[in-house]
Amino acid sequence: MITRLSNYFLKTLREDPADAEVASHKLLVRAGYIRRQSPGVFGWLPLGLRVKGKLEQIIREEMAAAGAHEVHFPALLPRDPYEATGRWDEYGETMFRLQDRHGADHLLAPTHEEAFTLMVKDIVSSYKDLPLQLFQIQDKYRDEARPRAGLLRGREFTMKDAYSFDVTDEGLAASYQKQRDAYERIFTRLGLEYVIVSADAGAMGGSRSEEFLLPTPIGEDTFVRSAGGYAANVEAYETPVPEAIDFTNAPAAAVFDSPNTPTIETLVAHANAVIPRADGRPWEAADTLKNVVLAITPIGGERELVVVGMPGDRDADMKRAEVVFGGADVEPATAADFEKHPGLVRGYIGPVLGGQAVLGTEGSTGVRYLLDPRVVSGTEWITGANESEKHVAHLVMGRDFSADGVADIASVRDGDPAPDGSGPIEAARGMEIGHVFQLGRKYAEALGLKVLDENGKLVTVTMGSYGIGVTRIMAILAELHHDDRGLIWPEAIAPFDVHLVATGRDAAVFEIAETLAGELEAAGADVLFDDRPKVSPGVKFGDAELLGVPRVVVVGRDAAEGFAEVWNRADGTKEKVAIADIPGLFSA
Repeated sequence: MITRLSNYFLKTLREDPADAEVASHKLLVRAGYIRRQSPGVFGWLPLGLRVKGKLEQIIREEMAAAGAHEVHFPALLPRDPYEATGRWDEYGETMFRLQDRHGADHLLAPTHEEAFTLMVKDIVSSYKDLPLQLFQIQDKYRDEARPRAGLLRGREFTMKDAYSFDVTDEGLAASYQKQRDAYERIFTRLGLEYVIVSADAGAMGGSRSEEFLLPTPIGEDTFVRSAGGYAANVEAYETPVPEAIDFTNAPAAAVFDSPNTPTIETLVAHANAVIPRADGRPWEAADTLKNVVLAITPIGGERELVVVGMPGDRDADMKRAEVVFGGADVEPATAADFEKHPGLVRGYIGPVLGGQAVLGTEGSTGVRYLLDPRVVSGTEWITGANESEKHVAHLVMGRDFSADGVADIASVRDGDPAPDGSGPIEAARGMEIGHVFQLGRKYAEALGLKVLDENGKLVTVTMGSYGIGVTRIMAILAELHHDDRGLIWPEAIAPFDVHLVATGRDAAVFEIAETLAGELEAAGADVLFDDRPKVSPGVKFGDAELLGVPRVVVVGRDAAEGFAEVWNRADGTKEKVAIADIPGLFSA
């Protein structure tokens, strides 16, 4: 069927919406694909649904090729399964919670692990029914504090989530690889560049976790990669641990006065002036041990202070800290926290005082003390002496102080070594387009998903989870494919194959365009026909450029001579072509 603009539900805008910050948001609203309902929530118009549907069809085809079966769950779910897995509390304020008229708690699902697990538990009872892969394409809800950038970060979004169910870890690895391969095919078909990076599983839990990132300067994620092939999110980067150092001949620790040294820079300058090194090398920021005091509040737990010692040329990365501390709320200690711990001399904190432990569970303060992986046995430091305006030099790890463990939370920077030995890393920005997890048995154990194995013994099923943000990818494609006049959709997801425009007031031109529309349809093309009478050519051309159909055919003043103009929006070319030849350009 030919789609005619004269009776199509579409209104384009000439001005950018006031709340739009990024190109995709501006253009999708102006071109009549979506309309804002509330912050982070959008209504979908016919053009938007066409593009979204084509994107979903590509995903469905590749999910089927991977052996996955499509199902569909409600967005409104009961509290109990999420309580059983602990995620009712873990999700915190990002989860939409509500009660029905009877006072029963429900939620708008941010993800559906629990629902999938319970459905499989209800139907599957034997290892003979596994492996199994299921998927759905469905809306999710997260109460973003600051929804922004249109479809890129909203409160309601469409997602493809798939789940695999296996008896063995080897089976999980095989299912994981099938989904991973399907993702590569999906993104290749969409023309999206991607980098696969190691990632943290966060509230999802599980072991192996990888993100598919689109490298882009406007990405919200920072990842690191080496020329040798290593790639990881900053949160998942693991600092290589240096070899221990023999401290037999290390100088004795020495306390020195250090007034007016509020920063690492002033401390280094003062140390070089009053206690120069014996080897002639100047002290540097990397020679100082910065002791960062953090307040850690686990979900549903008590607030506690933790001190993390790290080289003074590094800062604490709070995102990395959240990973290390299991998703707990992490923030710098406040003045009130220090008042409750007078043994911590603010600005001069160190692990020992007068040779006695101050930090650590065995220290006088009882505050847990963790160290950066670089602080290995034998390393020598300048750090606080736990006395006002005093520091200590030549304090040696393993000889003069110890710690309760390791916390790899320091900032990551260009030139740091890749953990796999593949060379130095460099940082880049990226935007997440997909995420795959090996969940393991976390959800199956919590919800009792067990099957009989080949020996008749009940065993817990192991699971994988695989997500793609459908509406997010649509916005990303709009970000990547546009010019200063409008959208330019890739052919794979364009709402129509050809945008046919009839211009002028001559009825004969409209008749020629009408005939051409039928011929294009017969050739297998999906046609959007701008047959609007009494609309100026300028308005029609502006809409054709704005809507983003990759090829536009303009039937106008040359129609009587048998010619029309064919625009290629992707490369900007415009060519005069015989009307009789045009259907052949679009034949399957």
